[in-house]
Amino acid sequence: MEKRASSEPGAAEVLPQHKFDYGALEAYLKEHLPGFEAEPEAKLIVTQYRSGQSNPTFYLQKGFQEYVLRKKPPGPLLPKAHQIDREFKVQKALFSVGFPVPKPLLYCSNASVIGTEFYVMEHVQGRIFRDFTIPGVSPAERSAIYVAMIETLAQLHSLNIHSLQLERYGIGAGYCKRQVSTWTKQYQAAAHQDIPAMNQLSDWLMKNLPDNDNEENLIHGDFKLDNIVFHPTQSRVIAVLDWELSTIGHPLSDLAHLSIFYFWPRTVPFINQSSHFQEVIGIPSMEELISIYSRCRGISPILPNWNFFLALSYFKMAGILQGVYSRYLLGNNVSENSFLFANVVQPLAETGLQLSKRTLRTVPPHADTTQQLFAQSKRGQEVLTQVKHFMNQHILPAEKEVIEFYVQNENSENKWKKPLVIDKLKEMAKAEGLWNLFLPAISGLNQVDYALIAEETGKCFFAPDVFNCQAPGAGNPKCKIAVVLGRTENTSASRHKQHSMILVPMSTAGVEVIRPLSVFGYMDHLHGGHFEIHFNQVRVPASNLILGEGRGFEIAQGRLGPGRIHHCMRIVGLAERALQIMCTRAAQRVAFKKKLYSHEVVAHWIAESRIAIEEIRLLTLRAAHKIDTLGSSGAKKEIAMIKVAAPRAACKIIDRAIQVCGGAGVSQDYPLANMYALTRTLRLADGPDEVHLSAIAALELRDQARSLRAKV
Repeated sequence: MEKRASSEPGAAEVLPQHKFDYGALEAYLKEHLPGFEAEPEAKLIVTQYRSGQSNPTFYLQKGFQEYVLRKKPPGPLLPKAHQIDREFKVQKALFSVGFPVPKPLLYCSNASVIGTEFYVMEHVQGRIFRDFTIPGVSPAERSAIYVAMIETLAQLHSLNIHSLQLERYGIGAGYCKRQVSTWTKQYQAAAHQDIPAMNQLSDWLMKNLPDNDNEENLIHGDFKLDNIVFHPTQSRVIAVLDWELSTIGHPLSDLAHLSIFYFWPRTVPFINQSSHFQEVIGIPSMEELISIYSRCRGISPILPNWNFFLALSYFKMAGILQGVYSRYLLGNNVSENSFLFANVVQPLAETGLQLSKRTLRTVPPHADTTQQLFAQSKRGQEVLTQVKHFMNQHILPAEKEVIEFYVQNENSENKWKKPLVIDKLKEMAKAEGLWNLFLPAISGLNQVDYALIAEETGKCFFAPDVFNCQAPGAGNPKCKIAVVLGRTENTSASRHKQHSMILVPMSTAGVEVIRPLSVFGYMDHLHGGHFEIHFNQVRVPASNLILGEGRGFEIAQGRLGPGRIHHCMRIVGLAERALQIMCTRAAQRVAFKKKLYSHEVVAHWIAESRIAIEEIRLLTLRAAHKIDTLGSSGAKKEIAMIKVAAPRAACKIIDRAIQVCGGAGVSQDYPLANMYALTRTLRLADGPDEVHLSAIAALELRDQARSLRAKV
């Protein structure tokens, strides 16, 4: 056993109050940690990280193997503090979905081994910036580091707690109220003197809780620069550390915690800080970081109750530092500079009180949405934000239940019914006003507005149905009336006026439903399926004609213009979901001793998929914009173009995702096979690609001819 000085940055000899039986640890790891004995003759070296003020953290080295151990501090502890079993649980869940955390290897609940519970994780080699001003790098790299950090926070808050199986990791709703109560108690238990500002801030927070204190996201609790490992040479996050305070709660608490340094009182020095935070070139403004975060999460950058969350963060920070100083007085703290925190609690509490009285801007001052390409209306932005939240909180978590319903009822009549959860979701959507969004007269949305909403709903196969925005041409074995498009015998009329639409009650004599038809083996039970129907000498009143004889094509085209926008933007959303699956799988799986994304062919698939998605999104939004400004007739070419381009591109992206997932990609464990069937079918629905290509060519030749005539 060796205790020599470590070459690991920030690690030194174990502090006397944190020493433990290294022999017992080594014996335990030999028995329980696979690979630990790869070099049996190598000595186990144990050193302690000096950073951090809470759970003691140790660097373990045995030959070429490197690990990190986290344990509870010794001595009496505050209730519910230092729960390292929760740290291990959340890191294990996050690592399983490819979120950047160190790989958790082993958890030991047996306190007799080294005196407390502990866990071991892989050591991640990279850069940790203790000084938040990041000296020694260019302003461009400094900015890139902050952008990478805020994008990682947005990624964390976009994760689904149900998919992570962390529903019971925290209570969730009512988080802000519990935080105020918890940190008030923690502060009072650790206080060494009376600080009126802390009591006043606690009272203000409890009286000004946000109305929307019901967010349920996985939050870190202490997300900041020195808890992040960056790539050795790139501005890329490779691991987020210190999950002790993580729970289920309101995501703005993390964002505010990251932002408190913009308001840090000048009388309180940063530890290891070379200069004041806001005086350093390259650090984005708070408003810029919020803008990036909001864009990544798909929410509005106008944050309600922002002053509350900043004030709460200062209250929490003051409480934490009070606890650090309390442990210093007890002699069981990690850091040698803990005595410095005796006099910082009061100015932090006073800063929190000042922020509670301010109205703070969260949008960059020069932001001008009127200059954005295909900009949404204010109403469109609001509804899109609502839809994204509803998708993440309610629809995506129910996807597994819906799939299981159809699997279990595959051979019963119930397969033509809908699971109860969909009816429940419909009622919830209707209650929130997210109903019939595709109808401009009802929703107040234009085509560009709804196109971006359709992209979001395309990420789940039953989402359009929940919002009552499903394709109107879907079959249904329970339907009472069929809208039949038939050709009228009138050879003298133009070919566009030889079709009529007529209402035919399904109970009419001669209407015979022959059989349901599968599509790529799928019966499409959710929307009622597809049927072969025979009309044998069926007679209905002429008054059942819609608009009049010969106007069927006109009706169809009037509907199909916006309808194709909706279909294609759903395909964009579906392609985004397929790319997400591809990237997640590529980050999890190893082939030939390296992650799948490290293989050039997979990396190129990911890159090409991103390019393709951006192309078809822009093309579809252009078509939507032309419908809004010129009408469907003025957007004929663009509508035909997206009908060809979107399904083609999405088919390729889904195919790549299937290849990356291997056999699992075509199984029921992934939605990719069903996605492919749906997307490939769209190359036939509303006319095959070849018809649209011919139409595009004809329109292009016409436009070129007009251009030539104009020049002449």
